Amino acid sequence: MALAIFDLDNTLLGGDSDYLWGTFLAETGVVDREFYQRENARFFREYTAGTLDIHEFLRFSLRPLSEHPMTELRAWRDRFLQERIDPIILPQARELVEKHRQAGDTLMIITATNAFVTTPIAERLGIPHLIATDPEIEDGRYTGEVAGLPTFQGGKVERLNQWLEENDRGLSGSSFYSDSHNDIPLLERVEKPVAVDPDAGLAAHATRQGWPIISLRGGEDVGPGTEDRGPKTG
Repeated sequence: MALAIFDLDNTLLGGDSDYLWGTFLAETGVVDREFYQRENARFFREYTAGTLDIHEFLRFSLRPLSEHPMTELRAWRDRFLQERIDPIILPQARELVEKHRQAGDTLMIITATNAFVTTPIAERLGIPHLIATDPEIEDGRYTGEVAGLPTFQGGKVERLNQWLEENDRGLSGSSFYSDSHNDIPLLERVEKPVAVDPDAGLAAHATRQGWPIISLRGGEDVGPGTEDRGPKTG
C-alpha cells in the first residue's frame, strides 16, 4: 500500500489550526488577549515568510497547555473544534482523502501543529496515522516543552523516516500534498509531490519542478489521478 501523506493547515483545512487555536484562547480569555494575538500574528507572519524560529514559537504556543488541567484543556478543545475547525474542513479535501482510501493507500497527516490540537482533527478526517509535534507530558500534565523533534521543515522528513523504519515501510508510490514552501524538503522526498493552493514560494518551486498544482477550494475534480496532470493554476 502506498503512502498518501497530507499536510493539514491550509491544505486539508481552509485555515491554520495552530493560529486559530491561539486566537480562540485569546478571545475566550484563557490568555492575555492583546499580547497573545500580537505574538500569534507575528509568528504566523514569520512562518509565512519562512523565518520562523520553531523553538521560540513552541515555547509560546505550548505554554497555555502547561497552565491548566487536562480536563479544562479538553473542554476548550471540544468547543474549539466545533466552532473553528468543523466549518473549515474543506469538502474537496474530504473527497481527496476518500479517493486515496478507496485506492487502498495508507493515509497519514504530517503537521507542525501540536498533537493536542491535531489528533481529533485527524480523527474527524478518518486519517489513522498522524505525525505531529508532540507536547511533553509529565504526571498527567503538559510541561510546556516539546517531546522529541518538532515536525517542521526538515523535521518532517526526519520524523517520517523514523516512522518508515519503525513500520518497515518505504516511499514507493508515495504522494504528499501541501500548501507551504516550508514543506519542500518532504515534497522532494516522495514520488508524487502535489502543491495544493500553494503559497508564492511553493507555487514557483512547483512550477520549476513540473509538479502538479491543484486547488481544494475551487470547483475542479481532484483525486489520486491528479498527480499525473501537468501544473496549472488552482
